[in-house]
Amino acid sequence: MRTAYTAGQIRAAEHALMATLPEGTLMQRAAAGLAAACADLLGRVYGTRVVLLVGSGDNGGDALYAGERLARRGARVGAVLAGSKTHEAGLRALREAGGRVVEASAIEGADLIIDGLVGIGASGALREPYARLAERANAAGGTIVAVDVPSGVDAGSGRVEGAAVRARVTVTMGAYKTGLLVDPGASCAGRVELVDIGLAPHLPEPDATALTGGDVAALLPRPGNESDKYRRGVLGVAAGGDLFTGAAVLAVGGALRGGAGLVRYAGRAAPVAQVRAHWPEAVVTQLDEPCLDQVGRVQAWVLGPGLGTGDWAHELAAAVLGSDVPVLIDADGLTLVAKDRALLRRAAPVLITPHAGELARLIGADRADIEAARLAHARRAAAELGVTVLLKGSTTVVAEEGRPVRVNTTGTPWLATGGTGDVLSGLAGALLVQGLSCYDAASAGAFLHGLAGRLAAGGAPLAAADVATAIPAAVRALAGPASGKTALDHVPELPH
Repeated sequence: MRTAYTAGQIRAAEHALMATLPEGTLMQRAAAGLAAACADLLGRVYGTRVVLLVGSGDNGGDALYAGERLARRGARVGAVLAGSKTHEAGLRALREAGGRVVEASAIEGADLIIDGLVGIGASGALREPYARLAERANAAGGTIVAVDVPSGVDAGSGRVEGAAVRARVTVTMGAYKTGLLVDPGASCAGRVELVDIGLAPHLPEPDATALTGGDVAALLPRPGNESDKYRRGVLGVAAGGDLFTGAAVLAVGGALRGGAGLVRYAGRAAPVAQVRAHWPEAVVTQLDEPCLDQVGRVQAWVLGPGLGTGDWAHELAAAVLGSDVPVLIDADGLTLVAKDRALLRRAAPVLITPHAGELARLIGADRADIEAARLAHARRAAAELGVTVLLKGSTTVVAEEGRPVRVNTTGTPWLATGGTGDVLSGLAGALLVQGLSCYDAASAGAFLHGLAGRLAAGGAPLAAADVATAIPAAVRALAGPASGKTALDHVPELPH
């Protein structure tokens, strides 16, 4: 599991560690790791042109000392001094190694640009001249390496207000920062490489986590010799309407592919016909009235995809939420709940799976604000509504009150197409009915859904049904050999 921390948590750990070390040791460890990562990117260091963007803080010192090490290996290193002050010992070391101070125009000719403008303590928009230097670096042809976090990215939230460096690689010191896992910050960070500087013994409980393939493999339910369809979980699906019949087909498909022992589908005539045609495995009940008496026993429900938002749908939602089993609410179900929050007054667990617009309606926030600060709004919704929140988007996050936010690192932009969210609802519902908590079902479901999307797309467009079809392949990829290793423990290291 990858653990991530806020700037305050990192600072406290750094201070505790520095109290046990000679002065400057921590910066030298950071600089050594940074220089090694840069040398790996350059391949042949001798004769390359390296430009350091040096701010006033410790990041500027890290950059200067890393520049010294590269200069001693034959790189032509120039430092653009952007701050009101400069780390004098670092600058002296750079000059003694043959580096020099240069003008900003040197950025255009650099093979490698090291961004040491601001560090994890910065917040808000970059000021001048930092903003101008960030934009100039982004426009240049050199490879950009960010120190700790890209300048302009809030280390604790991933928020970007104004200009920000867009790095190919971010070399982060001691521990991952939450803002490196969450968009828009994650999109600026590129590949993230962690340098161990000895912080681990001093770190508290994480602010956020990201599951690896091994973590998800350990969570997934596996049928035993004594399993039958009822022991593996009976999932109810209340989805689809006269307008969106396909939503029911996709949700049921995600549930079946996700391993539910039995899926009971309940809906109106039009989607009933489609589900019967596509999924003979499902037990289908046509509802003439929004009543569940004829459906049979279920152990969890998926509610909402394509259901509609009229009176009939509201009555059915009230019936589902009036049950005493866990319920996953998606799509039209979220619209119904936003109109009538009393529907959420229940003792049994609830998992909601909104995108930013749906969450905005639920908590009375602005969609753009949610997109800019996904973690904060997911946490707020979990606390305010008393539910587990799976907030979908370019970075999918799972929030539950009292638990670290989980950030999903699988997925592909090709998943941004109609119906993929319906598949996710069915898949997460299947995990929920097999005994996972809302927190784990949401996290594992998002991971598998993203991985299935990658496998289905292969770099090309996909349809939602392709994602459902690829779910078993995603599960197989996590199974691994008997040693307990999985084929995809590396997945969170991939760019998303």
